[in-house]
Amino acid sequence: MDDTTLSPDRAAATGASRLDQLRDMTVVVADTGDLAAVAKLKPIDCTTNPSIVLKALQSDEFAGHFDRVMKDNAGKSAQEIADALTVEVGAELVKLVPGRVSTEVDARLSFDTAASIEKAKALIAAYDARGISRDRILIKLASTWEGIRAAEVLERDGIKCNLTLIFSLAQAVACADAGAFLISPFVGRITDWYKKSTGQTYGPEEDPGVLSVRKIYDYYKSNGIETVVMGASFRTADQIAALAGCDRLTIAPALLTELAEDTRPLERVLSSDSATGLERIPMGETDFRWMMNEDAMATEKLAEGIRGFHKDSETLLSIIEKRLG
Repeated sequence: MDDTTLSPDRAAATGASRLDQLRDMTVVVADTGDLAAVAKLKPIDCTTNPSIVLKALQSDEFAGHFDRVMKDNAGKSAQEIADALTVEVGAELVKLVPGRVSTEVDARLSFDTAASIEKAKALIAAYDARGISRDRILIKLASTWEGIRAAEVLERDGIKCNLTLIFSLAQAVACADAGAFLISPFVGRITDWYKKSTGQTYGPEEDPGVLSVRKIYDYYKSNGIETVVMGASFRTADQIAALAGCDRLTIAPALLTELAEDTRPLERVLSSDSATGLERIPMGETDFRWMMNEDAMATEKLAEGIRGFHKDSETLLSIIEKRLG
């Protein structure tokens, strides 16, 4: 426990919320495009994905933004307008957080390294045209082999990346080898798969999603890997508490509010000092594809995540096309 972390006794004495206690040991990120929630909860960073962008753009809060972007991009294709709207959401979030905002590359490009690089650079250029520097943005890519290779190139070009939809140690190892700035290993979706597969329920200490992130964190700290571990996709506040001390945690507003209203002491669980010394794992393309093939959960959830994000992107395109129509 470092000197800035509230001890459980002190936390109880001061009445500090679990959210405040968590902030003393972990960088808290908001998993939302809800401007009001971000302004209220004051996270360091914000993460978005196509589902979040779609929801934001359908809200009353963004109605004026939607109309203005449509007008400013008259004559352009639906895809170009969709990209502009994605940057519009990101630009509004940049105004509210001191750190970075993650903006996702189209899910349909998840198996095309060259196209992912091209799209990422176009998004960075669009932010730059609005006076938003690349050091405020993370380019978000699905952790396919091709997405990881795109991140490797982008990182060398000074564009920081958030590798998302991580469900396995194989993905995490490959991302580290590529020099990714940050990874988003998912918790809740892993747990969902095991609940459905086994019919069991899991407490925080047996939760497969929690244990997956702990193992990735341990591997990184054991090997001096600088890539940031940001746990994501939480279903309960208990899952979050079970990862207290992780580099970063991206949390939806409802769970941030629940943590803010809970004053029970929160213990640090993860620390670089507690790394167990896991050995470095070789991870070439053949190794990666075989390990993913052997992991039914990771293979299924990665594919499902890509399909889900693509579906929401298609919904946004449909809305734009109707307006153009």
